[in-house]
Amino acid sequence: MRNIIDASKLDLTETIVNIRRVAKTVKGGRNMRFSVTIVVGDHNGYVGVGLGKAQEIPEAVRKATEDAKKNLIYVPTVGTTIPHRNIGVFGAGRVILMPAAEGTGVIAGSSARTVLESAGIKDVRAKSVGSNNSGNIAYATLEGLKGLMTVEKVAKLRGKTPEEILG
Repeated sequence: MRNIIDASKLDLTETIVNIRRVAKTVKGGRNMRFSVTIVVGDHNGYVGVGLGKAQEIPEAVRKATEDAKKNLIYVPTVGTTIPHRNIGVFGAGRVILMPAAEGTGVIAGSSARTVLESAGIKDVRAKSVGSNNSGNIAYATLEGLKGLMTVEKVAKLRGKTPEEILG
């Protein structure tokens, strides 16, 4: 059971990752639609990715934003970076997330960068491996961020103190 985050209490900003015009060939010709991937985040630890499809762009954007707000997650941070190295996988897209020293900035590809910046992470390195699909890379980055844990959380799960975990 995952705890649902109330999007109405957060000051979220929307960033469009990509807009795709997709066509389906039917008896009467081509049926055009739009597929939009959006990232929402408060630049303070909360981030979500959503996908919306419709016949007009504004409607697809609205649907994508709604979907992203439903899939919000909280990202644990250590200072301005992430607690540890992690790999996010979604479809054929893989994103390797690595902590970086303060002042490094966000070194990542386009859609991974959008997700990381929306989450409010200032110093991180990321490498996308596999798929070049920007939607899959955005979702893979979100999966990677979902798997992050702080020392305190690991210690609590194991019933130890953070000092025992760190050695």
